[in-house]
Amino acid sequence: MPGLRGRAAHTVTDADTAIALRSGEVPVLGTPRLVALMEEASVQALDGSLASGETSVGMRIHVDHVAPTAPGVGVTAEAVLEGVEGRRLTFGATATVGDVVVATASIIRVVVETHRFLGRVDGDTT
Repeated sequence: MPGLRGRAAHTVTDADTAIALRSGEVPVLGTPRLVALMEEASVQALDGSLASGETSVGMRIHVDHVAPTAPGVGVTAEAVLEGVEGRRLTFGATATVGDVVVATASIIRVVVETHRFLGRVDGDTT
């Protein structure tokens, strides 16, 4: 399974800015929206690779958001599955605007049984 790749693209809108997301005071792509885009790419990488009745859930993200992106600009995220330890999947992700890297991340997702996981939402731990 290592080596699986996923991509996600998004054009930044005013709703994606740090101001709108209440994560900062500047009108540029907010880190929470950027993280969501990189997570989307990691989910895309797994498309069709998990067993029936399984999904993956986010566990940990370490992100370095290194450059601002203005509204109207397209951002592309790519995630590559780098490691598998049991149910734990580790991805390396990069977000770019053209050839410029705007963020890098390490993303850990965990494979779960969807029905059992959702049962925990109601307090059922079986």
